[in-house]
Amino acid sequence: MKALIYTGPNALIVDDVPVPVPGAGEVLVRVEAVGICGSDMHAYHGHDARRPAPLILGHEAAGRVAAGPRAGARVAVNPLVTCGHCPACESGRSHLCPSRQILSMPPRPGAFADYVCVPEKNLVPIPDTLSIAHAALAEPLAVAYHAVNQGARLLGRPLAGARCVVLGGGAIGFGSGLILAMQGAADIAVIEPNPERRATAARGLPTARCHAPGDADGPGPNGADLVLDAVGSRATRAEASRIAGPGAVIVHIGLLPGEEGLDVRKITLQEIVVSGSYCYTMQEFRDVIGALADGRLGSLDWVEERPLAEGATAFADMDANRVAAPKLILSPEASR
Repeated sequence: MKALIYTGPNALIVDDVPVPVPGAGEVLVRVEAVGICGSDMHAYHGHDARRPAPLILGHEAAGRVAAGPRAGARVAVNPLVTCGHCPACESGRSHLCPSRQILSMPPRPGAFADYVCVPEKNLVPIPDTLSIAHAALAEPLAVAYHAVNQGARLLGRPLAGARCVVLGGGAIGFGSGLILAMQGAADIAVIEPNPERRATAARGLPTARCHAPGDADGPGPNGADLVLDAVGSRATRAEASRIAGPGAVIVHIGLLPGEEGLDVRKITLQEIVVSGSYCYTMQEFRDVIGALADGRLGSLDWVEERPLAEGATAFADMDANRVAAPKLILSPEASR
């Protein structure tokens, strides 16, 4: 089969590799759509020790079961593989399983390939009304869904009356804006430096205000009740601290390295809650597929698709900020 292989910093090749063989409890999935995630970009830059080269990246996948009793079934792939019997798994918080694995990290090759092996329990059926490319959005939007749920729970009051700010207009940030709107938030601001991506966010979130960092009419000091940091850099942590109001909640989603930026003195004096947010529960993953299929997350016309064979160029374009779409999806089907 063909696979897009990360071979070292800023280097990807398309090559022939053996079709993987499913292990116990696993099925072979023919990949039809797979998104490029920020974590794939970190690996591409050589910044993720958890993803050493050579490796097949990619974990935001959807396709069809290739063989067995469910052959031909259209499925979205939950890439988080967990033990199922630890306290976290048994309490419904399997994403915190201490022995969790994820597709695209050893020992599990990722989905930038014609086929990928996945535990059968990690497959979620998708209705015929939902396109495969849009089904591949389930994973990043589930990340956003979990983060918004986390923020709402910690805020302790309805989102309808909360001033909500999202830092970053990529897939997770833009998705967080969509989820906030779906959950009833009326006051949403998105901060994004890329003007093309900011314009895409403005079209997809017509009720939100979209600003460049530092805009005079952007959120001011103490101007937010809920801040979702979908970047996770020193600059965005500092911005989250600056705009958070008394008693606000900051949800940190981004996975860039570093720990600087948070104003701990302000956090203490104004009793601001800071929480990490990682992945999602299986129920949240299923909920997002339902929302995608029901149209509750809008038209989904903000996705760009390219053939898997052009994956190296796609990564380079994303790295150079030449992609306006919040999500770029690769299609092995288009390369076959």
